[in-house]
Amino acid sequence: MLEKLQAIINKYENLREESLKPEIFEDMEKAKKINKELSSLEKTYELAQNYKKAIETLNDAQEMLDSETDPELVAMAQEELEENKAKIEEYDHQLKIALLPKDPNDDKNIFLEIRPAAGWDEAWLFASELLKMYLNYAQRKGWKPEIVEEQLSEIWWVKFVMVKIAGNAVYSLMKFESWVHRVQRIPDTESNGRVHTSTVTVAIMPEAEDVDIQIDPKDIILDTYAASSSWGQNANKNQTWVRLHHIPSGLIVNIWDNKSQMMNKEKAFAVLKSRLYQIELEKKQAEEKSLRGNQIGTGDRSEKIRTYNFPQDRVTDHRIHESWSNLPNIMMWNIDDIIDKLVLENQTKLLNEEMKKEE
Repeated sequence: MLEKLQAIINKYENLREESLKPEIFEDMEKAKKINKELSSLEKTYELAQNYKKAIETLNDAQEMLDSETDPELVAMAQEELEENKAKIEEYDHQLKIALLPKDPNDDKNIFLEIRPAAGWDEAWLFASELLKMYLNYAQRKGWKPEIVEEQLSEIWWVKFVMVKIAGNAVYSLMKFESWVHRVQRIPDTESNGRVHTSTVTVAIMPEAEDVDIQIDPKDIILDTYAASSSWGQNANKNQTWVRLHHIPSGLIVNIWDNKSQMMNKEKAFAVLKSRLYQIELEKKQAEEKSLRGNQIGTGDRSEKIRTYNFPQDRVTDHRIHESWSNLPNIMMWNIDDIIDKLVLENQTKLLNEEMKKEE
């Protein structure tokens, strides 16, 4: 363990030295890459330093116990010994988690897709509420959410929405939100007080980079249109609406968010790359079965991951069999505890798998 930790300490300190060299500011891409790596190593570096310090303090305390006869000094050394034994045990556990094989997508931005499924108006309403919840959560985390594509009903409820969320390690926290979310409540239009059940699907896709996905221009049909209003009237005479059709996969992307055709085209290609990347990820996971087996849930698109029960003021995550109350507060933005529990559960499963390999 100490050899591993020293290697991490050396790597972090070398990167930090490199980041301070004057010439690094002439190459912004390299500077960005180094700073990103420093950021990802920072927590492990601090844990490694604390672990080493606790080991040294424990050894000093043990030497004092072996050589001292003064009762007061012996008691002090014994107290320090026990205190650092507990610290070492805690740091050891945290380091094992920090040193787990990392999901290569964890540091990436994401595209979030929300689609109403069963339940018509109620599903549209719930999709709108989930969108608000995720947007508020993203802003509280200091991330930058941006609606890329949106289809609304006549009363402004979500029929489909795609949001790009950029920030620090967005995918690492949001990836467990994928698949089916179920809501149970009494609609305002229900005269008999019956509880209705509706569902919404959520998809979390890591933003693909050029190195992840290459698209052959011959495989693309690109169409442009004049952006129109929700009533079918032309709102913009310029051809700003971009439609991409990827022939091999059959995927279609429509973007009309900006007045600039170039910006819409860039967004459309970014979305298409991420959708293609997600398809490749799912294929790889299905073939290997290892990542899917280690992660929470099966990842099946029909899997119901969470139920929001309004009459009982309860949210239940079915993967970890845990429930939370104060549903209105959760729907506003307070999903930190749910996501933290999912991350911890996933880390525990991965840690158990690694320990089995070492046996």
